[in-house]
Amino acid sequence: MKKGELAYEFNPGITYPAYLTRKRLLASIRKSSKDLTGRMLDFGCGTKPYFNLFKVEQYIGLDFENPGHPHFNEQIDVFYDGKHIPFQDNYFDAVFSSEVFEHVFNLEEVLKEIYRVMKPGAKILITCPFSICEHEAPNDFARYSSFAIRDLFNRNGFKVLKQEKTGNAVETVFQLWIMYIHQHITPYVRKIPIVRSVFRFITYTSLNIMALILGKLLPLRQDLYLNNVVLAEKNNLS
Repeated sequence: MKKGELAYEFNPGITYPAYLTRKRLLASIRKSSKDLTGRMLDFGCGTKPYFNLFKVEQYIGLDFENPGHPHFNEQIDVFYDGKHIPFQDNYFDAVFSSEVFEHVFNLEEVLKEIYRVMKPGAKILITCPFSICEHEAPNDFARYSSFAIRDLFNRNGFKVLKQEKTGNAVETVFQLWIMYIHQHITPYVRKIPIVRSVFRFITYTSLNIMALILGKLLPLRQDLYLNNVVLAEKNNLS
């Protein structure tokens, strides 16, 4: 796979267990990626899975080394200590961070650091989960409602330009059910080679299709949803 090419797990087919989460997330990031230009920081970059969605002049990946997330074969340009981002004030024109904020214990402190290295008027695009199982243990610290994430930005010198919830209540219930099967039932089925592929294909595909159909037919609710996506701007007066 070429650098920046979307791996299957971030652009999956309907047989993938996290299909609903990843497809909705990809569509939302792609839609807002054009708003980020110039020199961009990917905060918590990992493998830079969304690299090719951004048309920026410079793409710098920053990450923190922790015991719950090994960084083998990742595309990290700079490591930081979890507190201080090693760049000067007003350095970046844009910041992107996907599925990272829930892993930052001192998020408000770190958000102030992100703010510091952004130019006045620079934009930040972030995604973070609302409904998801605990992951990357023990470094999984928080879930943010749509109200909490907006307040976090407002209190730290940002103006929220766009805010989106991905998925709906029906899709979220199905996604959680699929992940329960994937984590707690599929491992036993894997011990039977003849049926494991058939089981995965039939189970994940049928449940994902049901989620898409029922999500259209049943009342649309987003008080339960998959992810928060926020596009914000550093206050020009700061």
